[in-house]
Amino acid sequence: MRIGIVCYPTFGGSGVLATELGKALADKGHHVHFITYQQPVRLNVFSANIFYHEVSVPSYPLFDYPPYELALASTMVDVILNHDLDLLHVHYAIPHASAAYMAKQIVAKKGRNIPVITTLHGTDITLVGRDKTYEPVVTFSINESDAITAVSQNLKEETYRSFDIQKDIQVIENFVDNSRYNKKPIDAFRKVIAPNDEKILIHASNFRKVKRVEDVILIFANVHKQLPSKLLLVGDGPERRFMEDLVRKLLVQDDVRFLGKQEQIEEILLVSDLFILPSEYESFGLAAMEAMAANVPVISSDAGGLPEINIHGKTGFTAPVGDVQTMSDCAITLLSDESLLKQFRKNAKAQALKFDLNNIVPQYEKLYSRFCRMVCEA
Repeated sequence: MRIGIVCYPTFGGSGVLATELGKALADKGHHVHFITYQQPVRLNVFSANIFYHEVSVPSYPLFDYPPYELALASTMVDVILNHDLDLLHVHYAIPHASAAYMAKQIVAKKGRNIPVITTLHGTDITLVGRDKTYEPVVTFSINESDAITAVSQNLKEETYRSFDIQKDIQVIENFVDNSRYNKKPIDAFRKVIAPNDEKILIHASNFRKVKRVEDVILIFANVHKQLPSKLLLVGDGPERRFMEDLVRKLLVQDDVRFLGKQEQIEEILLVSDLFILPSEYESFGLAAMEAMAANVPVISSDAGGLPEINIHGKTGFTAPVGDVQTMSDCAITLLSDESLLKQFRKNAKAQALKFDLNNIVPQYEKLYSRFCRMVCEA
């Protein structure tokens, strides 16, 4: 199949999932065409089956805001016609689904039918999409998609509650490539971070308010009072300055490291003991699943789709959003008991294997095949 994938090229979950999906499809012999404004951060391998098409947005004095959606639709049209795509798979509703609808109508005038599959990822539904500025377009473009998928049961239900969606939404969960994490931790690396064998806690995100990064630091400060420990903060974003100030205010700055954006996070996860994700909302929690793939238990909120992957009392612990004390107590309990931590590590890996790409990617292939047959018949 010749598949066009449209996504944000960033470190966010939707971009990571879309890129990993494209790479997995390419490994299985499909031709995958990425369409976005810069090369996705996870698109770090060469494959004869992967193609990248950059969306260029001309700058004109007339426009206060560059019309990215129009440029994206035009690029989609170009790739569809010149590379004979079988379908478009767009990740994140805004603005990808609406741009795909426009491209679909344009190529239809040229005698080409291009199915559009839209995957909903989270804040495109729970935050941005609800804004009255965007809601009518989001609702329309989702309903005009040939198929709709959501990355968790919770997100599917949230979409039906928030929008007047007239079509079935198929749940196809996020996945993780467990083979990337089937390595031995680098002891020398861990020794650099924790020279006195301190426990290593880790958080990875885009440092937005919805991630409740303040809670991450407060949880660590509580753990730090009870156990020798270090905190690794992977990522960057608007809350970083506030985080740095809070770390200094709590006098834990010597044991906290800001690592910035990391493309190869598996090496860091493999030396970590506990992943902290106290988010206000997560449609799935891909960062938590990647931690589990590295045998790292998770302390998380019970928001959104997190309870679907982080099983309380087995792969980690969950608590209500904002309940810093309970999350801290759970972290201390787990880190204080080596036998318990070892069992939770084992459970976390077993859970990650259920979401392995070899289990999930075939579900997308099956969905694609439905619409490729429709194209052939047409």
